[in-house]
Amino acid sequence: MVSWKYCLFVVSLLSALLFVFVYNSKLQENRRFLRAALTNASLLAETCVELLKGEVFHLTENALKTTLSESTCSEYKVQSHYITETLSEEEAAFPLAFTMTVHKDFGTFERLFRAIYMPQNVYCVHVDKKATATFKFEVEQLLSCFPNAFLASKMEPVVYGGISRLQADLNCMKDLVTSEVPWKYVINTCGQDFPLKTNREIVQYLKEFIGKNLTPGVLPPGHAVGRTKYIHQELLDSRSSYVRRTAQLKPPPPHNMTIYFGTAYVALTREFAEFVLQDQQALDLLSWSKDTYSPDEHFWVTLNRIPGVPGSMPNASWTGNLRAVKWIDMEDKHGGCHGHYVHGICIYGNGDLKWLMDSPSLFANKFELNTYPLTVECLELRLRERALNQSETAIQPSWYF
Repeated sequence: MVSWKYCLFVVSLLSALLFVFVYNSKLQENRRFLRAALTNASLLAETCVELLKGEVFHLTENALKTTLSESTCSEYKVQSHYITETLSEEEAAFPLAFTMTVHKDFGTFERLFRAIYMPQNVYCVHVDKKATATFKFEVEQLLSCFPNAFLASKMEPVVYGGISRLQADLNCMKDLVTSEVPWKYVINTCGQDFPLKTNREIVQYLKEFIGKNLTPGVLPPGHAVGRTKYIHQELLDSRSSYVRRTAQLKPPPPHNMTIYFGTAYVALTREFAEFVLQDQQALDLLSWSKDTYSPDEHFWVTLNRIPGVPGSMPNASWTGNLRAVKWIDMEDKHGGCHGHYVHGICIYGNGDLKWLMDSPSLFANKFELNTYPLTVECLELRLRERALNQSETAIQPSWYF
């Protein structure tokens, strides 16, 4: 008669063998995935070199694929090549915060997130309240894999050119100032941005300003005066959303402020972020700005020009290479758009790659992964190679594409 101890031993042995089999199967699967990815990356690198020589490619497939819908979080981070350790002491001592305002095109957002992700940083993602349930679910699923990334606690229905776009960034900023991550600067991004510099290069650039805010801008040019001179209305219905200008004049700005005009993209110190959320001058300017056009293009820069404000730069002008943008009315300066224009801004095509690689800016705007996949992937591959070359940390094989 077989003893119960023997039965227990057999069951334990079978369980152990099953674990080894499953583990080895997973290991082989990951190795196959990494080998395939390496082949894809090699071919992509050759294609990118040819692109820079002027060759023309019209690809719709992605080489640097991701696997979110098919994987556990641990598998996803390995198979999608996320960097999971801080690459240098310099970066560890200078963590960054990011706001990411998104509303569509999960694939492009996912590439942006992967490109800027570092474990020492912190990320707040604002999803447009009007976005589809599928898109919001995909973003939530992605963020659930990262303890230092989260959805904004309050979502806005974002209207292009309206106060809601500024409020989306402020909502994330309010969440970020409560974060335990001791971040030094917050950088705002949107879902169609992409970095042109590594995290370490961004840190080194920001450190040069010794605690000053970067809010490029000047006194309003003629075409921008009407944005704050007249009352505007943010209109939103089931079919469309837009901002309409009225004939009604606005009262003067609060506290006798001089209104400046500049970029919506900024890099702000934590002290300035706290000032913006709490100081009466900032709160009054926000309230006054609610019926202006594109207030994110005057709010940050106006506050940062006030002497005595934390990290202010009263005479900064266009200081700060934060964004590379090709505007339709500046083709004589940038040489034209090789993709197509939307709202007067270039969606970068393959022919823009060299211009982007030569740019001194930290980020560029705008990209569409589905329309011009090579433009995004060539930048991503180049950026990853540079980040790993700069690393002081032992490199994990999965960090290579």
